Amino acid sequence: MKIVVLTGAGISAESGLATFRDSGGLWEGHDPMQVATPEAYAQDPGLVQRFYDERRAALSRVEPNAAHRALARLEVALGDDLLVVTQNVDDLHERAGSRRVHHIHGRLRSAWCTTCDARHEWSGSLGDEPPCPACGARTLRPDIVWFGEIPYGMDVVEQALWDCDLFVSIGTSGLVYPAAAFVHWARGATLELNLEPSAGATDFAESRQGPAGSLVPAWVDELLGELSDESSDEAARPPS
Repeated sequence: MKIVVLTGAGISAESGLATFRDSGGLWEGHDPMQVATPEAYAQDPGLVQRFYDERRAALSRVEPNAAHRALARLEVALGDDLLVVTQNVDDLHERAGSRRVHHIHGRLRSAWCTTCDARHEWSGSLGDEPPCPACGARTLRPDIVWFGEIPYGMDVVEQALWDCDLFVSIGTSGLVYPAAAFVHWARGATLELNLEPSAGATDFAESRQGPAGSLVPAWVDELLGELSDESSDEAARPPS
């Protein structure tokens, strides 16, 4: 069984990371248009760099939760047949043990040099304009897809959705495109796991509500049980 899982801010909220649309549309007290657009960066790069420096530092104070760990457990069982596509820029999936993770909105712990186009693993500050390790230019910016920019690797995502048997959306608002359209691109069955019904909940064949830390492990246990039963049936079936 090939499965594509989409994760949004709701899965990391239980680890202590604020969702993008908390507090009336503010993100950590900022209007997203002031810190998450190319125009904002051009107008006040210092503000934008400080904002992402703070977000990067915050990652060291949180840990993966039960939902992240459950998806890592599912990958152990399915291997390459599971792809986690995440809108999140944190590294909690990877720290939980997942390896097949596709970040369509970039990663906080990556820096992009706009001079030589190199990308570097990065855990420190970018606010003091450090030189690029590859070319030396002081033009490193957060490797984040801002509003108005194109998400990363959409061809990979489209192909995976076309090929999958099951698409599962976890912790998303259903408001941000193109991710909100993934349910329509998926060729297989569809399931939503969310704290409350998303804006696109009625587009899914099934929608379950509750905390990700409870819903996701329960779903993974259910699925692994079904797969185990199928394997047992196959093994017991006499050869034709």
